[in-house]
Amino acid sequence: MLPAPSRLRELLPWAVFGLLLAVVAIYFVGAEQGATSLVSGHWVHEFTHDGRHLLGLPCH
Repeated sequence: MLPAPSRLRELLPWAVFGLLLAVVAIYFVGAEQGATSLVSGHWVHEFTHDGRHLLGLPCH
């Protein structure tokens, strides 16, 4: 049995919001290198440095 369309309309904004949060998290952990960053300085890079190595992402 498929869910009612109104239930899907209620969940869609939350699903989009969750996807947006996931994309932002992937950017900060996986792509933030400091040179072309959205945030000035290297503090985001240093904060996520160990997480990069844990996930197997290249860092330097």
